Amino acid sequence: MTSPRKKTKVLILCTGNSCRSQMAEGLWNTLAPADWACWSAGSKPAGYVHPLAVEVMKERGIDLSNNESKHLDAVSTESFEYAITVCDHAQQACPVISNAQQRLHWPFPDPADAVGTEEEKLAAFRAVRDAIEEQIQEFLMSCQADNNR
Repeated sequence: MTSPRKKTKVLILCTGNSCRSQMAEGLWNTLAPADWACWSAGSKPAGYVHPLAVEVMKERGIDLSNNESKHLDAVSTESFEYAITVCDHAQQACPVISNAQQRLHWPFPDPADAVGTEEEKLAAFRAVRDAIEEQIQEFLMSCQADNNR
């Protein structure tokens, strides 16, 4: 009998852990094979998940309504294969992530900065969600290709 494969763990970091990192966590845990696990955290957590992030993720069948904005300290006892910063401030504010083997930076604009009508703000959140989804899919495909070599 073979033992189950160890999960590849990913940490997504953003400053407030209210939009981009939350969407990335939800997408990653939905798109990735079962032997991957993803968490998110922030260097200065906002204390909430942005309602428009919850709304646009619901469009993908992903429920963020029970997620919590959490500080990087909340995951400090875990070890990760990858730590991915999704905003420039988090990349600068978290210069050392000692519990991650590799660090990647995927900057996305902050949809919470969008102005305009509710529909215009939703469009900004959808655009960022879709960009994050595309980046995750490309990354997972490249990992799969590397494993098949």
